[in-house]
Amino acid sequence: MNELQRELKSQLEKFRLAKIEPYAEHDDANENFRMEVFQELGSLGFCGMTIKEEYGGAGLGYADFCLALQEIAKSSVSYAVTVSVSTMVQGIIEKFGNEEQKKKYLPDLTSGQVIGAFCLSESGSGSDAKALKTTAKKVEGGYLLNGSKMWITSGGIAKTYVVMARTGGEGSSGVSAFIVEDGTEGFSFGKKEKKMGWKASPTREVLFQNCFVPSENLIKEEGEGFKVALGGLDAGRVTIGAIAVGLTERALDEAVKYSLERNQFDQPIFNFQGLQFMMADMATELEASRLLVERAAELLDKGEVNSKLCSMAKLKSTDVAMKVTTDSVQVHGGVGYTSEYPVERMMRDAKVLQIVEGTNQIQRVVIARHLKKEH
Repeated sequence: MNELQRELKSQLEKFRLAKIEPYAEHDDANENFRMEVFQELGSLGFCGMTIKEEYGGAGLGYADFCLALQEIAKSSVSYAVTVSVSTMVQGIIEKFGNEEQKKKYLPDLTSGQVIGAFCLSESGSGSDAKALKTTAKKVEGGYLLNGSKMWITSGGIAKTYVVMARTGGEGSSGVSAFIVEDGTEGFSFGKKEKKMGWKASPTREVLFQNCFVPSENLIKEEGEGFKVALGGLDAGRVTIGAIAVGLTERALDEAVKYSLERNQFDQPIFNFQGLQFMMADMATELEASRLLVERAAELLDKGEVNSKLCSMAKLKSTDVAMKVTTDSVQVHGGVGYTSEYPVERMMRDAKVLQIVEGTNQIQRVVIARHLKKEH
């Protein structure tokens, strides 16, 4: 880490220990998202880290952003993923939007006053995203959106939604991207999902019923929507990987700490070789994940987007997060299965990391396709 990164990490560690950690179990149990926490992260400069300063961002790189997400995730995956997805929306608008769209939407997003949400998946098109059915019919002055989106992170609390809808025929070439604001007539929300983890982060269905979106809210041109969506996913996969690394690091720390304090047979359980081997593997897999995420982020910052490596980073780090959190519960024994210790929440939070931003089975498909091209 360079000096700036050490300062970012130190600042975020102080913040999460004071503002997130003491309430993490309560927020999880009560499915409570505290907007003031997100806004304070924004005031500290952590909600638009990768966006240019002219739009209110910090102008930093993905290597810096990934370190920040890792630190937040040590206390709360829910808040880390809210920052991650909102920043992905900002990245899409900055990369593909016109100057008017950037000036209108980015400052509120980068400041943390407003949350961004990404709307691609539907009930019948998850992994096969290009099969989406939500339509956008051209009318005078804009488009009428009809349909629904599923599993939308920050649904109901976000104010700016990037939505993929069909303006043309079947397949990816018929998809276009729009910016839709909360409060638009015909735009509403379904039920709040009851989830295994990420309980402080609301997930909702998003509904469109003759929802009028003005022409100026079309991102790029008609038929460019799938390209826009994919343009955000590579970075999104790396940031989810970073969240997984932070979660893994915390779970390992909890396992080591507990095993040094817990005595059985007149000695700390850390002394037993079976547990030592388990934690040695946990630590090794953590560092392997960290290096993959760092390498993928480094290439993003150089403008050398490597989709294969982005998928590898997401695949490896999230599979490791699931394994390490599960093993951390095992090290804790019976108490690990209770909410007395945070590892049961971490294990629940880890599971969906293997699913979002493309399931890990899809990551393997992406990696294999690249291998075929290379050979």
